[in-house]
Amino acid sequence: MAGQIFVISGPSGAGKSTVIRLVMEGVGDLGYSISHTTRAPRENEVDGADYHFVDRDTFQTMIRKGDLLEWAEVYGDLYGTSFSSIRAQVDRGMDIIMDVDVQGARNIRQGLKECVLLFLLPPSLEVLEERLRARATDSEEALRNRLQKALQEIRECMGYDYLVFNGDLSEAVEAVRSIVLSERHRADRQTSRVKKAFRID
Repeated sequence: MAGQIFVISGPSGAGKSTVIRLVMEGVGDLGYSISHTTRAPRENEVDGADYHFVDRDTFQTMIRKGDLLEWAEVYGDLYGTSFSSIRAQVDRGMDIIMDVDVQGARNIRQGLKECVLLFLLPPSLEVLEERLRARATDSEEALRNRLQKALQEIRECMGYDYLVFNGDLSEAVEAVRSIVLSERHRADRQTSRVKKAFRID
């Protein structure tokens, strides 16, 4: 049976990467899809661990070859998920967790109806602004644009399968972990019923 794909999305600064890292520490057999991006690495980000950092020409080549499951331009930088980078894991039956922006999540849902979409919410826009300011990577104008975009994304989050608040990190991690385990259990029950009904060993 092919593995499940869990797509975690939400506004920039909501804490997606941190939550995913902690969930993966507590859930076995969970793969991670590392996105490709044309943006420069932030402090302490490692190529191949946080993102695959590539130049714009390389990214455009990936688009032309059709190797992107989804991609989007965000604040002038390109982000995308390589189809070939997750296919082998899913084909082996491994579940995959993905960290993508909101547009990327929509694109994935269009192509993979069975994926599970989770939207990570900050407790408030004030807290989100504090988190973004702590990065110290944006100008005031860029920060205002991020917050405006975040508000729009939050208004449109009702199309997701699950909404998780990241006010308390440990509670958010436990919520996502519970969703992954619950969805796995549900998928196992469905597979078992199909095998029994059609006498498949």
